[in-house]
Amino acid sequence: MTAPPRTIPSSLALRDVTWLRSSYSTGANNCVETARPATGALAGLLAVRDSKAPDGPALIVPPHCWARFLTAVR
Repeated sequence: MTAPPRTIPSSLALRDVTWLRSSYSTGANNCVETARPATGALAGLLAVRDSKAPDGPALIVPPHCWARFLTAVR
């Protein structure tokens, strides 16, 4: 079994996902967005991208790791 990638070069490669922004976002594109791919090799993982570069790379992490990161930075 092959491990899924930790990053993808362009978040545009993630089709049929809905990117979500924090409710704390000011709308100035200075935040991160997350999406959960439902199918394929990345199903069940979380994609994170920079809202200023929506066609740029995305970080791929397990949801529990993202939750731990958010807890640590709060």
